[in-house]
Amino acid sequence: MGHRKLASPRRGSSGFRPRKRAEELLPTPRSWPRISSSNPILLGFVGYKVGMTHVYYINDIKGSSEYGKEVFTPVTVIETPPIIPIALRAYILGSKGEPEVLTDYWTPELPQEITRKIKSLKVNKDKLNEFLDKIKSNLNNILYLRAIIATQPKLVPALGKKKPEIVEIQVGGGDTSAQLNYLLDILGKPVNVTDIFKEGQLVDIIGVTKGKGFQGVIKRYSVMELPRWHKHRKGSRKVGTKGPSLGTPSYVPQPGQLGFHRRTEYNKRILKISTNPQEINPAGGFVKYGLVKNPYILIQGSTIGVRKRPLFLRYPIRPYEVPAEAPKITYIDLSSKQG
Repeated sequence: MGHRKLASPRRGSSGFRPRKRAEELLPTPRSWPRISSSNPILLGFVGYKVGMTHVYYINDIKGSSEYGKEVFTPVTVIETPPIIPIALRAYILGSKGEPEVLTDYWTPELPQEITRKIKSLKVNKDKLNEFLDKIKSNLNNILYLRAIIATQPKLVPALGKKKPEIVEIQVGGGDTSAQLNYLLDILGKPVNVTDIFKEGQLVDIIGVTKGKGFQGVIKRYSVMELPRWHKHRKGSRKVGTKGPSLGTPSYVPQPGQLGFHRRTEYNKRILKISTNPQEINPAGGFVKYGLVKNPYILIQGSTIGVRKRPLFLRYPIRPYEVPAEAPKITYIDLSSKQG
């Protein structure tokens, strides 16, 4: 071995395995938080990543060495056109001890884009009242209610598509009866991001990372590349034998898929929510995106994914305490991003 150390840290977290491509472009949460609000509200929203810029704001975190001072931070712009709840879905405890769907109640008038997306969907208007009565008669057995929503990508010219994403969003706050009335009230109507989130709060962002294709062990796991010398006849930038790991997972770094993984970022703070795109559009528009045309939010720091990628914004499932009000933004950079 010479001067090579005999032990080194294992490369790559086993918590991220298998490192394979995500199953869907817009993943949905596997778990939802419980909120103490007495008013029912949707626990998530869907937006499209635009790009990044930077702002100056007054630090409002007490205990920070920069409290009360004007500080710099990069921000990510996410365009959030209104979503449309098209159905409500009730879940009950199944015979196997797992949640299962009781029934769905769809809005009678579905937009054309929705029927094109779900070609097999045929809403029987004569039985809608039966489905709703079935939900009302089982209110005591319902575990939770969710809204099936559709996005409106046709409002975002940069995306170049009309087919909406359709996902489920759970309802939190209040009791089951109040949640049902809330869903019936918003069914078929546009819901804005200002109805769900407020400035200054934390959100979790669930999405798919930027894909990098098939990569070797050096880039995929940051394995140290040993110096090339005359005894390296088996090649450079490679790892040794896997070992006899029959029946057990191998933790030896190997080449394979890098990127395009489902990931969750916790506790990203919303610095600003606005319906005026002129406040954020830089000269010449955002690179590879263009101009923002709809309401948007500013997320402190960077987020996963490439431009135009749909991101799922969820109420934080493990939040920490932050000031209730949003910090004061003193400057937003609107200079050209074209270089």
